[in-house]
Amino acid sequence: MKFKHNFTIILLFTVAACFGQNKVMDIGLEVQAYPTGFIPGFRVEKSFTKKDLVGVRVGYQIIDHGDNGEHDDETGSGFGGSLGLKHYFNRYFTGPSLGLRTDLWVNKIDWVTKLETGGETTGSTDLIVVQPTFEFGWAFTMGEYLVLTPAAAFGFEINAKTKGEGTGQGAIFLAGLTVAYRIQ
Repeated sequence: MKFKHNFTIILLFTVAACFGQNKVMDIGLEVQAYPTGFIPGFRVEKSFTKKDLVGVRVGYQIIDHGDNGEHDDETGSGFGGSLGLKHYFNRYFTGPSLGLRTDLWVNKIDWVTKLETGGETTGSTDLIVVQPTFEFGWAFTMGEYLVLTPAAAFGFEINAKTKGEGTGQGAIFLAGLTVAYRIQ
């Protein structure tokens, strides 16, 4: 529990530290989907140069590895967040962008392993997951204040701390969409 509080405080401090003399901040909702899960979240990005943003996200991860993990069925969920950098190729924070982001998730996975003798073994695993990704996005402005950003990301899901049996990890591809209100 203390970990969640400290993590939240760090994220909020990062957002507060980003408030400066730069002129663009996007506040919005983000959703990402990947073959074995779904992540809804709240995202804040703040410019620190004429082409670069720093961003934080707080979200909830819903996981269904199915039989793609270490067991025959793995499902779970958890809270977490992200810290990232994004570079736009024009100075108006629209059009194409490239970004780097690292997520940290505190997940619980319930799993089932079918035995050859006809029965099954069940259990659960508590995880701290680190998920570094590389992201390509394209921001569209809809009027003066609304920004719509579809994005694709590739990275790795790494089970950094495991309490219980191992569960699925490895390469990950995510497709996402952010709808944000832009403050200039």
